[in-house]
Amino acid sequence: MVVSLRSWLANEGGKHFVLMLWLGANTWLFLKTFLLYFTGQQYHYLYKMLGCPTENKETFGIHLRVVGDWTERFTQLLLPEPRMDMEILPMVQQRRYPKLYIDGPFGSPSEEVFNYDVSVCVAGGIGVTPFACVLHALLDGWTGFRLQRLYFVWVCRELQSFYWFAELLCALHHKLWQENRPDYFNLKLYVSQTDNMQVGEKYRPLTSRLQVGRPRWKLLFDEIGKTNKHKRVGVFCCGPKGISRTLHKLCNSSRSSGTTFEFNKESFS
Repeated sequence: MVVSLRSWLANEGGKHFVLMLWLGANTWLFLKTFLLYFTGQQYHYLYKMLGCPTENKETFGIHLRVVGDWTERFTQLLLPEPRMDMEILPMVQQRRYPKLYIDGPFGSPSEEVFNYDVSVCVAGGIGVTPFACVLHALLDGWTGFRLQRLYFVWVCRELQSFYWFAELLCALHHKLWQENRPDYFNLKLYVSQTDNMQVGEKYRPLTSRLQVGRPRWKLLFDEIGKTNKHKRVGVFCCGPKGISRTLHKLCNSSRSSGTTFEFNKESFS
């Protein structure tokens, strides 16, 4: 029995044809990905940009989380084991670095921090990295922005986590104090584990901002509302879902101070 192409497509053949195309496309994508990985020409998303290029600085930094064989191998290419014959030459001349291709930049909610008179940045653990560009921009020069006050809240389990950006926070603190604007940057650090709570002398300015336990979000928002009556306050959060849900709910609740809180969720994965 001979079946024409038209009658085959009119019955179940159309579904089969679409399924064949779908399977073929996925097979091609799998093979292409496998070949890229096998040959080492990998296209990968790095974890987060730490420092953005500014008018006074043309470089930027990348924070790469070493998890899995790809990131481990990439780390070995950048930081090989030291050898005796390499100790004579400067670090840059000791090896050939791999060629990197960077795609972007891509926008994120944290860019809107500077479009408010008052902003609140809330970070949970490693979720602080999206706000590193904000801190670097303020350190480079804060007078050109609309932003007049920044509340920076960082919640971590261990004290050692704050060392990731301790130098940056201290540098911004010293800069604003020297320019007679200590109220511009309101820093609050919260740590849940109390083991090894000694802070080095180098980061002494952070000790007065350090608190044990979790933030009392409602009291914190009430305090910000009373200090900034009848203003629009931008709230930017990057952290666990529990913190995001709590802040979103607080932003939607009404306040006697007349302050409006606008919630912005920063994605971090």
